[in-house]
Amino acid sequence: MITEIAPAPERAAAEPARPGGKRRAWDEIPRWQIYVPLTIYLLFTLIPFYWILLFALRPAGSTSLVPWPMTFEHFEKVWTERSFGTYFTNSVYVGLATLVLTTVIALAGGYALARFDFRLKRGFMLALLCSQFVPGALLLVPLFQIFANLRMINSLGSVVIAETVFQLPLSMILISGFIRNVPYSLEEAAWVDGCNRLTGFRIVVLPLLRPGLIAVGSFAFVHAWNHFLFALMFLSDQGKQTIPVGLNTLMSSDSVDLGALAAGGIIAAVPVVIVFAFIQKWLITGFSAGAVKG
Repeated sequence: MITEIAPAPERAAAEPARPGGKRRAWDEIPRWQIYVPLTIYLLFTLIPFYWILLFALRPAGSTSLVPWPMTFEHFEKVWTERSFGTYFTNSVYVGLATLVLTTVIALAGGYALARFDFRLKRGFMLALLCSQFVPGALLLVPLFQIFANLRMINSLGSVVIAETVFQLPLSMILISGFIRNVPYSLEEAAWVDGCNRLTGFRIVVLPLLRPGLIAVGSFAFVHAWNHFLFALMFLSDQGKQTIPVGLNTLMSSDSVDLGALAAGGIIAAVPVVIVFAFIQKWLITGFSAGAVKG
């Protein structure tokens, strides 16, 4: 039997004030103890990116540590001769389809977890958490058999379904946390005004979930964009491969085209960097909101 969870009384959390404007202990830390570790970490992070740019932009056979004269021949090669235009389109399709399916299904499941009480709810939540410890490689054989029976092998739909299934547990848990942070009284006020549950959710709750939806959707998109295993196992036609598998085709047992590989890596990374540059504000807000217990 499913019963609705009664709203918990709201408690005001007051932050203790610092008496007399006294500075805290960590305010007295010398600046160099902050900037030196951050600088080391920044160099450790950026040097590999510079190395990739160096191989992608300098001419083939050059040993210069500065990409000059600059050339884009490696980008042209991987985009036209190595079919990266097709790989890019397939990756966009898989990423966007996974984003939409994961967000919609996780939104419905997260609302049920946040607003309703039912038997074995704790066990269901525990099963969702435990599913995150199961590696995708462990389920490749049964998934392959299922998609073979459904005649979905060598179809981008099989990759989308597999990615969505593996993203749903964590996404549902995050969405339920976001919904718990929305006061239940707002929905009750919408019902009093004549809205049904679905209309009240769409008008009142859904706009407040925008940071959470962006956080969950971006996480699902990036995971689907970068995932290599499912595309490798379920797609055999070269015209349906995604960018991670395309990068793997640039390496062989005899030789590796470092320039083409670096250019392909930049093509794969740039869309994700652009997406995160535009949504970082809502992404940080969303993850911090989902981490607070309502």
